[in-house]
Amino acid sequence: MAATIIDSRIFRNMFSTEAMRHVWSDENRTAKYIDVERALALVQGRLGIIPQEAADEIVRNCDIEKFDLEKLRVQTERIGYPIIGVVSQLNALCRDRLGEYCHWGATTQDITDTATVLQIRESLALIDADLAAIADALAKLANTYRDTPVAGRSNLQQAIPVTFGYKMATILAAVLRHRERLAQLKPRVLVGEFGGACGTLASIEKGAMETQAGLMTELGLGQPLIAWHTVRDTIAEVGAFLGLVGGTLGKISMDVKLMMQTEVAEVFEPYAHGRGSSSTMPQKRNPISSLYIHAAASTVRQHAAALMDAMIADHERSTGPWEIEWIVLPEAFCLTAGALNQTRFVVEGLEVDPAKMRANIDITNGLVMSEAVMMGLGASMGRERAHDVVYDLCREAIRVNRPLLDLLAENKEISSHLDRAALAKLLDPTNYLGQAGTMVDRVLARHAGR
Repeated sequence: MAATIIDSRIFRNMFSTEAMRHVWSDENRTAKYIDVERALALVQGRLGIIPQEAADEIVRNCDIEKFDLEKLRVQTERIGYPIIGVVSQLNALCRDRLGEYCHWGATTQDITDTATVLQIRESLALIDADLAAIADALAKLANTYRDTPVAGRSNLQQAIPVTFGYKMATILAAVLRHRERLAQLKPRVLVGEFGGACGTLASIEKGAMETQAGLMTELGLGQPLIAWHTVRDTIAEVGAFLGLVGGTLGKISMDVKLMMQTEVAEVFEPYAHGRGSSSTMPQKRNPISSLYIHAAASTVRQHAAALMDAMIADHERSTGPWEIEWIVLPEAFCLTAGALNQTRFVVEGLEVDPAKMRANIDITNGLVMSEAVMMGLGASMGRERAHDVVYDLCREAIRVNRPLLDLLAENKEISSHLDRAALAKLLDPTNYLGQAGTMVDRVLARHAGR
């Protein structure tokens, strides 16, 4: 029986993905514990720290299919941690008491932390793949609509025209930065743990550092400079990264929701029969993916804060903050995966209406171009005087509901500097897109690796 959104039979694929749930499942987590124990025995047998016969027997039995997870549940509830139960079952699987050599010199947290890092590595690979796909989709939109005017909005009011390609490229640039962050954090985060009781490896008389180095090589992880049992900045960094990714996905969802409003109707989430329909209002086409993105991203940010709380740990082995990570790290990854999946669906199939974008610019009767007119008049009238005159004419255009062009052309002070044709050119949105196209091209070049 599932009680959480992530594992719900109804909601699970709306808030997460099967692949990410597998990474953080009991089965995969336990398999990672076993992988670490296997690698430890392999390395210690090679170094002669434990008998080779014991190492071979331990390695032979390090198979998740041989372990009883129900028994492990009972053991964990009794003991408080799962590692002793894993070691106990592994020991029992080995012949002639050779299993007594498993977990040699390790402590519970060594195995748990290293397994968690292995799960993080798998999770980050999934996230990077989704970020890459989203970047490709955004690049396609940015290229297709490079020169398509759309109202730029400030405080939810039309400001000046931009292009829809520019709008997509600003988000693409953020996604590219997230991929850079991911690559940069890996050397810091993908580092294992093997320090023994208080991190000093005192329980291994000879070959301690060689064991640590060999273990990390075997697992494909970095070797720690020193134990990090209660110094948890790397795990918190992962949470902060997920929070940043979620923030960008939330930005996408917010803009899509606003642009799907009936009065705006510039873009729409991909259509499927019945998707977004109302139980009582047949005409409605509600945003759906954007709602789930927003909810998931907001929750992940709270989890990022919780992981920072978990950094405040006591002494060399802590009394509780560690378990905060057990609660929120899997959910943060699972919700991020869900938000990425929903975002990918949206941007890969986004419906764009350039005609409505232009129509929305035109509803202001030219007011959205007032800055262009002010700047066009600034050289001859002075910027401040031009601002004041245009400001007053904008207010008048609103009051009498007339096109701004008419009032500008009728104004004697303005007409002495610019005729109606020149003013009409200033009021053309396609003539006031600034360097939007150049900026789009720069982002697309970065995406292409040029």
